[in-house]
Amino acid sequence: MEPQKFTRCPKYTYQKLPFQIKLEIVRKVTNGQISVNHAAKEYGISRSSIDYWIKKLATFNQKSIGMSKDQEIKKLKEKIQELEFVKDFQQDLILDFEEIVGKELSKKHLPKGLIKELEKKKLNRLKTGG
Repeated sequence: MEPQKFTRCPKYTYQKLPFQIKLEIVRKVTNGQISVNHAAKEYGISRSSIDYWIKKLATFNQKSIGMSKDQEIKKLKEKIQELEFVKDFQQDLILDFEEIVGKELSKKHLPKGLIKELEKKKLNRLKTGG
């Protein structure tokens, strides 16, 4: 038997890509439009390079596309105001219903925190006369 000769695996040479193309590849992979394997074959780059870019550039891509912190805070404040309005409206409906029916349904069917808020609202209604 002859001793086996080991041949080295062929070494691939990869092209350098511009930053914008790297961001585009990362965006497509993270959005699920293409797989890492497909991107590697299509652009002639290694999968490990794409994985590295995803780790390094995914947050950069999200920051550049996403809304600023001020915009996000403004949107969240608007959502809070909307939810507060809905909560107040629902509480008013419950109190009106209890007035019409003459029974306190809230103590049997609602969470304790909400019951406390309803009692405060009842007291405010009695004080203001409305």
